[in-house]
Amino acid sequence: MSLKPNSDQSLDSPTPDDAFSPDDAVQLQELREIMRRIEQELGKVIVGQKNVIEQLLTTLFAGGHCLLIGVPGLAKTLLVSSLAKSLDLVFNRIQFTPDLMPTDITGTEVIQEDRSTGQRSFRFIPGPVFANVVLADEINRTPPKTQAALLEAMQEKQVTVAGQRHRLPQPFFVLATQNPIEQEGTYPLPEAQLDRFMFNVLVDYPSDEEELEIVLQTTSDRQSYVEPQLNADTLQRMVQLVRRIPVRRSVAQFAIELARRSRPSGTDIPDVTRRYVAWGAGPRASQYLVLGAKSRAALHGRTHADLDDVRAVAYPVLRHRIRTNFQAEADGISVDKIISEILQSAERASEALLNREYAGQVFRSADAR
Repeated sequence: MSLKPNSDQSLDSPTPDDAFSPDDAVQLQELREIMRRIEQELGKVIVGQKNVIEQLLTTLFAGGHCLLIGVPGLAKTLLVSSLAKSLDLVFNRIQFTPDLMPTDITGTEVIQEDRSTGQRSFRFIPGPVFANVVLADEINRTPPKTQAALLEAMQEKQVTVAGQRHRLPQPFFVLATQNPIEQEGTYPLPEAQLDRFMFNVLVDYPSDEEELEIVLQTTSDRQSYVEPQLNADTLQRMVQLVRRIPVRRSVAQFAIELARRSRPSGTDIPDVTRRYVAWGAGPRASQYLVLGAKSRAALHGRTHADLDDVRAVAYPVLRHRIRTNFQAEADGISVDKIISEILQSAERASEALLNREYAGQVFRSADAR
């Protein structure tokens, strides 16, 4: 997207650097160093998958939840568990199965008897969801009733058992995995729960060189250990830092345009949306586009989020929030293809708007002289 020199800066004030304090700049460098160390630790056990790791860390420092989708054997579970080891946090893994019950996740109340008095009372026993990092492995293998047990936890950071609310430890992240090819005995996630995931990350096959390195590394007697690099307090501080990353109104407006152009009920939408989309992304997508852009900018050591950051997070944010219709399936049109067309449409509209506003500013400046 070509813009006139400094036109974006002239449209929004104050500039991002003016809005970022010196203390925040120091913390930003600390965050960059933390990311480098975590990537180094993950590199001990994970070969390749740099984009997946970056998107996972982007979600983490934005304070969101992440859904990883890929065929078996691509180290999705190993990646999440290794990430948890690089964080000095409480980690629990929940293996989702068809017979898993909601109380197996949230916890339950049991009757406890005081032997000295004979009095009985209820005592709450926390479930595995009471952790900082929760791996929901093969989340689509359990029925909707059990899947829904995570809804309150993901959104409200609490669970309700027997009418009593129990706060979850902070920070709290759900990292879920899903197999896209096996549908026997699975239960598709409802849209309400999918929308709680900030990112939908596709884990693809490794390259030839990476697969060779994987085989050599996993068939030897060499053992690698991931060392923790980040504690809960520091992570909480970095999540707040990411939220303080400035974003210009024009960048936020571009994010909103992406979400709105995915909705078939809109007026100014691309033809691909009108033909192939049953329903599009809601307002939470706009929020996550901006927040994801802020997190990506921070991880790259930049003091403001720009259009390239929004573009980079558009696919994982929108991928699970756009539902295609039968015509898309018949014509072989994927969701990623639709997102690509929406991006091009929004970029053309934003470029035209910025050029008009830039021309208006030049005209007013000349008239003032």
